[in-house]
Amino acid sequence: MPLSPPPRDDHGKVMPHDHPGISLADGILRRITEQWIVTEADGRKRLSSLAFSPSSGIDGGMSVDLQVQIEKAGLDCREHFNATAPQCIGAIRFEAGALRGLNFQVGFDPMPLNPYHGEVWGNFTRAMKNRTLPSLARWFLEIDGVAISPRS
Repeated sequence: MPLSPPPRDDHGKVMPHDHPGISLADGILRRITEQWIVTEADGRKRLSSLAFSPSSGIDGGMSVDLQVQIEKAGLDCREHFNATAPQCIGAIRFEAGALRGLNFQVGFDPMPLNPYHGEVWGNFTRAMKNRTLPSLARWFLEIDGVAISPRS
């Protein structure tokens, strides 16, 4: 069943919300670009904190894809990523319940070219971006030779 429309402000912009149609076990996918990979002094590669950061601006959230919605539409997530954002070279996965357990809101923010787009809104502190969120993430589309965090 498709998700109900998200709440919008007077200008039509999606407002931060915790969408009731996104269950605790639902996969929340974050696409990874090459620009979010850093090389440590010892040569090891890992994701930078940008992979765990919201967009700038008022009510900026972390842009994600809603795995269950993509799959319910009969699409393969990998093919969907290639079609809508070929510059992405990998993806990590969170569970909605784990994000909500950190007081984040997980919402639906459909876009014209990506009707399965969502956002994660909340308090993205330095510790959250550098340690907590990376510890919750798992590879969905792994990038060979790249760790999610310095400790993974």
